[in-house]
Amino acid sequence: MKKILKTAGIAVGVVAVALIAVLVLLVVKQQIDASKPLLDDDYYESFASPAPLEKKYARRGGQNVAYIEFSVEKSVIGKIGAWYPQQLENDGARYPMVVVVNGSNTKASMYKPFFERLASWGFVVVGTEDGQAGTGETTSVALDFMLNAPRDCVLHGRIDADNIGVVGYSQGGAGAIRAVTEHDNSGAFKTIFTGSAAYAALAKNMGWGYNIAKVTIPYFMTAGTGTSEDAGVKDTSSEFGGVAPLSSLADNYNRMPGGALKVRARVAGAEHWQIQMLTDGYMTAWMRYQLQADPEAASVFIGDKAELLVNRKWQDVEKNR
Repeated sequence: MKKILKTAGIAVGVVAVALIAVLVLLVVKQQIDASKPLLDDDYYESFASPAPLEKKYARRGGQNVAYIEFSVEKSVIGKIGAWYPQQLENDGARYPMVVVVNGSNTKASMYKPFFERLASWGFVVVGTEDGQAGTGETTSVALDFMLNAPRDCVLHGRIDADNIGVVGYSQGGAGAIRAVTEHDNSGAFKTIFTGSAAYAALAKNMGWGYNIAKVTIPYFMTAGTGTSEDAGVKDTSSEFGGVAPLSSLADNYNRMPGGALKVRARVAGAEHWQIQMLTDGYMTAWMRYQLQADPEAASVFIGDKAELLVNRKWQDVEKNR
């Protein structure tokens, strides 16, 4: 028994050390630091796709965007930023909200154009400065704050509480799953999207463990096929398999209850550091479909003729609608 436990401990250690090494490499790859923006203001202009709807939803929407930020007591959040359609200031309507969970060592202030572009499609889009958001705790705090925005705030009472989504990447993917399953306000979320969510054993080893069987809302899960995503190993519990191997998407898809809409797919050739930008179009379409009942966006995912099924940039698609 002691030998078995020792072997298991070594396996866990190998996976954890491998993840740390990969994260360090990704930090270098992306040149992440507190002062360097990750995206150009018009980064989406270079997005190319053979699929018309993916290309459409990867661009800006039709709304001018305004920004407001709030200081919060919890230092790991630092501040909460909210990007919103400027017409909100005058029209009295309520708007759907998307809360974004950062990847490792990434802050919302480092990729502002991403938030602004998404908000131009008619969403209030919220981010924090937490670079270690895998537990979902700061996402939960941000959600509560926005739903109870100060009375003198332009967003007070302007969030459509029936239409709230969460988006997470890498460590933030695990954080997004935990945000919809492990907190007192988890039930506020209507839908979830993840890009390369750390696979279950990896997330557990890093302190972001999640139970995918608790996810009962519509879920679109994505990853890439590059080696940083899927190293092609047989046993990811004892050997590092990449951040989000195909086996993890299949396992999460299969373990999630069958009643809710669920979709899984991978971007052909994409490495881990490319996922956020290369899934931009369909992430936006998913949120438009789920939170705004956009029928054109729904056609990306639903039915035998769904665009996702015929887009050659995507593969390993499985869905239950």
